[in-house]
Amino acid sequence: MVSRLLHAALPHSTRTVRSLWRASSVLTLGVALAFGGAAVGCSKPPPPTTANVKAGDLPPSGDWSGVFYSPLYGHLHLVKEGNSVSGKWRTSGGDKWGELHGEVTGDLLKYKWVEHKIGMVGPGATTEGRGYFKYYVPADETANHEIKGQWGLDRSEIGNVWEAVRQRNMLPDVESVRPDETERVNMPDEWDSSGNSSGDKPGAGAPAGEGEESGEEQ
Repeated sequence: MVSRLLHAALPHSTRTVRSLWRASSVLTLGVALAFGGAAVGCSKPPPPTTANVKAGDLPPSGDWSGVFYSPLYGHLHLVKEGNSVSGKWRTSGGDKWGELHGEVTGDLLKYKWVEHKIGMVGPGATTEGRGYFKYYVPADETANHEIKGQWGLDRSEIGNVWEAVRQRNMLPDVESVRPDETERVNMPDEWDSSGNSSGDKPGAGAPAGEGEESGEEQ
């Protein structure tokens, strides 16, 4: 009864202000919940960074130690010792060389890689990431063996295709890809003083140059 009397005694304008305040509070809360729900609904999961591949048995004639050629990445020299594999390559353009180290499980090699831009120093001189290769032996015994996989930047191991064909009658020589002193001193004209070049990023050539995330490679 008292509350009703007090409510009746309040000026009409005061009651109106309170009603409007309650209505605006409800509206604000509703808008906040709606936008919050929309944000949750629109959020996307982060892209995968791990290759969805499983190891199988390496065919009897398969051998990870060898030289594998790609028109883009040049000759990749691999040497297997136990379950560990180390390798180096020199891009077909001759302006970069790289090295990888990883572990083999049957026909699957997962590795970390670093690529160096010849003649450059500083943070922009190297790019690194992860990758994998699967070893394939064609049904045709006269065909060359192949390795197929992907490489990615930083902690990602996917995004760019790397396929290479095993070279017959070539023994791996991992040190043959390293630039000599003349190459390290004579920097190409297209590199500016900041250490940037048109091929600084894998999109222009990271182990040698394709876009990021979505295929196979290193």
